[in-house]
Amino acid sequence: MSARSIFARPARFAAVAPYLWMVLFFLVPFGFVLKISLSQTAIAQPPYVPLFNLTAGWDAIVAALKQLSLDNFRLLVSDNLYITSYLRSFVVAVTSTLILLLIGYPVAYGMARLPQRWQAFAMMLVIVPFWTSFLIRIYAWINILQHDGLLNKVLLALHLVATPVVWLSTDSAMYIGIVYSYLPFMILPLYATLVRMDPSQLEAAADLGASPRQAFWLVTFPLSLPGVGAGALLCFIPIVGEFVIPDLLAGSASMMIGQTLWLEFFANKDWPVASAVAVALLVLLVPPLLLYDRLQRRTLGGAG
Repeated sequence: MSARSIFARPARFAAVAPYLWMVLFFLVPFGFVLKISLSQTAIAQPPYVPLFNLTAGWDAIVAALKQLSLDNFRLLVSDNLYITSYLRSFVVAVTSTLILLLIGYPVAYGMARLPQRWQAFAMMLVIVPFWTSFLIRIYAWINILQHDGLLNKVLLALHLVATPVVWLSTDSAMYIGIVYSYLPFMILPLYATLVRMDPSQLEAAADLGASPRQAFWLVTFPLSLPGVGAGALLCFIPIVGEFVIPDLLAGSASMMIGQTLWLEFFANKDWPVASAVAVALLVLLVPPLLLYDRLQRRTLGGAG
């Protein structure tokens, strides 16, 4: 056996491994969820019908397939509860992503312009919150935002307010929690893009008469758009399905889709509807991913 054939096997496995991972840990589970979403609720264990019994023969499998229906998906587009939940989730995700971009871009830009010996320290400060449990950090915000919490004490001490402000169970508290929790996901891709930029491009823009502001908008920002897209997707997609932060910090007047899914699955024990909610959410998130992939391919093609 030649050395080339020995090294070719690990190479082939490395090429196939991502596809195996996707099949085993995405497509197969998604197939189960899709099947449940086409089933009907039943007072049984598991709480849906029909069940596929592979040992019962082909006729039984065909009969079970005929019982599948799109009723749960029709319910999603006819019930205002689900429509409102989806719309609220997307509004919250878009608003939060914009806030994260407005805060994260200056931070990432400042980190990229630091002397190299300080950049690692700045990155460590960004990553430090990940060293603490996510749930503990959210409960810490509950203590900060409560009626007699730290935030109200500071505002009263500075005479910025006359009476304690109601923060908890409001959208403001929810946005504070989301922005705090997802800010590193916006900063790190932006920093990785900005730190690779060639300073000579800004020098060339200055030599051509561009002011620092013009150089930023004509050179820096366009070149950082891949980082902006990556950070926006890393924040937008999980925020759409966020459950913990809205459930603990926001009010119960209108729920996000993650809360609705939890309610259907655990409280109502309606697995088919909950599965339909999850499948529809995944389908709605595919177009942004495809758009980003297309833009990335166009950028790489242009660079090549």
